[in-house]
Amino acid sequence: MTIFALAVAFGTLTAALVATFGLRLLPTVRLQLAGFAFLAVALPLVAVLLSGWVMFHMGDDVKILGVAATSAAAAVGAALVLGSSIVQRIERLRGSSAALAAGDLSSRAPDTGPRELADLGRAFNAMAENLEQLFNARRELVAAASHDLRTPIASITAMLEAIEDDLATPKEYLPDLADQTRRLSALVEDLFDVARIDAGVLAYELQTVRLQPIVDSCLRTIAAQARAKNVRLEQRGGDEQARCAPLQVERVLLNVLTNALRHTPSDGTIAVVLDREAQAVRITVEDSGTGLTAETMRRMFDRFWRADPSRSRTTGAGGLGLTIARGLIESQGGSITAHSNAWGGASVSFTLPAVS
Repeated sequence: MTIFALAVAFGTLTAALVATFGLRLLPTVRLQLAGFAFLAVALPLVAVLLSGWVMFHMGDDVKILGVAATSAAAAVGAALVLGSSIVQRIERLRGSSAALAAGDLSSRAPDTGPRELADLGRAFNAMAENLEQLFNARRELVAAASHDLRTPIASITAMLEAIEDDLATPKEYLPDLADQTRRLSALVEDLFDVARIDAGVLAYELQTVRLQPIVDSCLRTIAAQARAKNVRLEQRGGDEQARCAPLQVERVLLNVLTNALRHTPSDGTIAVVLDREAQAVRITVEDSGTGLTAETMRRMFDRFWRADPSRSRTTGAGGLGLTIARGLIESQGGSITAHSNAWGGASVSFTLPAVS
């Protein structure tokens, strides 16, 4: 009977170990804990039943104690193994979060194991990736802003030194000084707007506004440039009304029109189209230029990005116009998008809340 009791104890221990490894394969922590609870109840119950059977046949208390102790030890061992597995996964996640907090933006957590821990790991990795992109964008912003600010400052400094050394007269450099000062002021103002957009503090008092006068004003502003380039300007659609901040809408539309004029060849056409949708008014600027590449459509609203690498930072604006345009439109409850037209050219459109 002693051999039989040892065989029962060994069988119970083996069953507990097999069940433990089986529990680790369950997809969620909830199922693992439920399985562990069942195992914790089942093993002592089996031990009691076996103990009763041994008692009935042998009346040997030592054997009963041995079977019960072995079964209980198996249950404790199963709990320790399963708990250790869960703790190890949590420790790896904790280590990844500590590394991220210490500044290692490349730190990633394991995303395998039970569903809850895997989901937690994926959520952590998504957060870490967003933080890495944010810090990279900030570094790019500082580098690009420093370059753009340095250019006009260097020009102003060089002209002032030339005047001080009597190499030029103030009157000779006055227009250039004024131009560089305006460029510097515009860039500082753009950077301030980007900071406000990032902080989410843009707020405007929305008014019920007719959009036709805004479109007419913007078209008049670029009319002389369009005439010099032999580009035809058109306006289509009705006189819609929207809830918006008119000065900011005019700023966005003028920026989009200026970009369209820059990329539209001679004898081309630029059209402003007003459309009424269910809950919004859409303003679309269509041009007959070269269209947009996939990279341009993906990045044209990124700060300091230029589609034409040959455009140096000493010419044109600072590359923040469309970034600011998106922030201005979104702060008024709208959205802005861009795509290439099937017939050629590109379209940039933005929406504003319609007046019901």
